[in-house]
Amino acid sequence: MNATPEKPAAAKKAVKKKATAAAEQGPAKKTAAGKTAPAKKAPAKKATAKKSTAKTATAKAPAKTAAGKAPAKKAPARKPESRVAMVRRARRINRELAELYPYAHPELDFTNPFELLVATVLSAQTTDLRVNQTTPRLFAVCPTPEDMAAMPPEKLEELIRPTGFFRAKTKSLIGLSAALRDRFGGEVPGRLEDLVTLPGVGRKTANVVLGNAFGVPGITVDTHFGRLARRFGWTTAEDAEKVEADVAEIFPKSEWTMLSHRVVFHGRRVCHSRKPACGACAIAPLCPAYGEGETDPEKARKLLKYELGGQPGQRLRPPADYPGRPAPPMAPPVAAS
Repeated sequence: MNATPEKPAAAKKAVKKKATAAAEQGPAKKTAAGKTAPAKKAPAKKATAKKSTAKTATAKAPAKTAAGKAPAKKAPARKPESRVAMVRRARRINRELAELYPYAHPELDFTNPFELLVATVLSAQTTDLRVNQTTPRLFAVCPTPEDMAAMPPEKLEELIRPTGFFRAKTKSLIGLSAALRDRFGGEVPGRLEDLVTLPGVGRKTANVVLGNAFGVPGITVDTHFGRLARRFGWTTAEDAEKVEADVAEIFPKSEWTMLSHRVVFHGRRVCHSRKPACGACAIAPLCPAYGEGETDPEKARKLLKYELGGQPGQRLRPPADYPGRPAPPMAPPVAAS
């Protein structure tokens, strides 16, 4: 009697065991068949996310390397310079140049306003040295406006041929000489408004004559002055008259003439057009354009010209305080054999 009820209980236990085993084997079979159980999907997603993050980090790394530094480590951009700060820096540059070139002067040989006027007209598209080598013969033949106005064009052309563009310059010289003779009594006028009415005379030439022959302050904007004024951050203009106006607002009028000489001196000797000698420049700490040229001190020193480079200057008759050597006269033409 007791054995009979035990059999169903054992059977029930066996069925329950089979059911549990089947339940346990079910997910294992599904996994083996390739069907991923929902519980196991989460780890797969996490792995994918980690892999994606790693790829993104790898993709960003080259961009940072190419840029040199990550954005957070980049040097801060230079703060815009205020007008007051620029004016102070500009005036300090002028003082530094005055110490560097206490002997700055016009680099054209002349003895009177007429000679300076003629020499300045001839200096277009050539060097002051070439003009200085040419004018001794010219002024020996044509010492006055009356003499030059009466000179046959072909003879004048021959005298000034070494300066280049001699036909156009001959026309200007004869025209301005005739105007001086007929309208100004053979004298060079000492006013800008009169000078610019003469053939071949613009503001640059007029300011050279006024500043150096009459003591009237003027800013001479030649290629050197314009280039340095832009490098120094005094102006962004390319037009000579606009450069003159911008610079005139920065400096007192009494400084205009000597400022012009100092800046031109620096442009010819140190701050060259194509390869400035930045590493040998006394005002490098004040110059926003530092680094445009050679910064190695030894290499930069080899780029210095005229008296700073141990070479002759541009004038055959330089002022007494000039520390360099006078320029040599023009070599006589070689006679044809």
